[in-house]
Amino acid sequence: MAELGAEVWALSPLFIILCVSLCSAGCPCTDPSLCEPIKGTQDFEVLVFYTGGKNWKFYDWSQVTTIALFGKYDPELLCFAHSKGARLVLKGDVPLQDIVDPNNRTSWIKQKVELAKSQFMDGINLDIEQSVLKGSPEYYALTSLVQETTEAFHREIPGSQVTFDVAWSPDCVDGRCYNYTGIAESCDFLFVMSYDEQSQIWTECMAGANSPLYKTLSGYKKLIQLEIDPKKLLMGVPWYGYDYPCLELLEDNKCTIQKVPFRGAPCSDAAGRQIPYSKIMKQVNSSLTGRLWDDVQKSPFYNYKDAKGQLHQVWYDDPMSISLKSAYVKINGLRGIGMWNGDQLDYSRNPIAETQTKDMWNALKGAWL
Repeated sequence: MAELGAEVWALSPLFIILCVSLCSAGCPCTDPSLCEPIKGTQDFEVLVFYTGGKNWKFYDWSQVTTIALFGKYDPELLCFAHSKGARLVLKGDVPLQDIVDPNNRTSWIKQKVELAKSQFMDGINLDIEQSVLKGSPEYYALTSLVQETTEAFHREIPGSQVTFDVAWSPDCVDGRCYNYTGIAESCDFLFVMSYDEQSQIWTECMAGANSPLYKTLSGYKKLIQLEIDPKKLLMGVPWYGYDYPCLELLEDNKCTIQKVPFRGAPCSDAAGRQIPYSKIMKQVNSSLTGRLWDDVQKSPFYNYKDAKGQLHQVWYDDPMSISLKSAYVKINGLRGIGMWNGDQLDYSRNPIAETQTKDMWNALKGAWL
């Protein structure tokens, strides 16, 4: 997931015991029924990654079905989510070399199940973005981890949800040569991270869209060609963009970027930096160009100069580009849509910000088409 490092998997027994004793002592909700796990499935899922703070109070809860907890556990968020019929699920990450041993794998899964139960949560989102060689011990261990985690959660927390995050394409993106078919069969659905598609640039070192439409859709075509049911695929869209310093701005607004290799590729989006949609909206109108639209990549961008006179190019997604993707979700019967992450918008009470934020949420329904 964008810019959040792997957690330390080996939680100490003391931590687990402490958390169980504190959290299981009683339901944190005024209504005890809100500590019951959410059961049943939704016809259309909207999964939101939460990274911290109180912005969750301003999410569009008429759409949200699952919150993935990538920030500090907040009992108030749990109670509110359950009151809206939405799940709250853990984040799961573990160094794969540590769970090749089946006993270590079982121990890790047990810890996660106990933590979820102690916090009255509804499952886990497995965010394991490590490179894996096909046929390696880690390759098989990862598939087993997903299967065994799903079995344990479904058994111990009836109605719980287990999901797995995958790159935008199954073509070993960033060295992630996973058993996509086996993993999809084992869990409830895949969260397809349809962003960071410039992580490996094999052609010219140029700034480009974070989530270009046709490249994005080619990934789903390949996943479905692996005979993965579209109902096992949830599209993840970015609520952030990339800010690239330009070495040179060529004709047709082509911005050459520094060569920053990544996992074998000569260039990558590491030449830029991630920038939240809230900041983009504060900058775009005062930029050199204002909002521009690339009709090949179906993505907006703009150019600006910083205080030192350095020229930058920013590529991002907005309601128009996201609506094009959400239309594909509906037409092709995918499981749903989600975003990295729910806290990248401006939830202040500023009227302009309120409209911009509302438009981004509505784009998940294709409202801009």
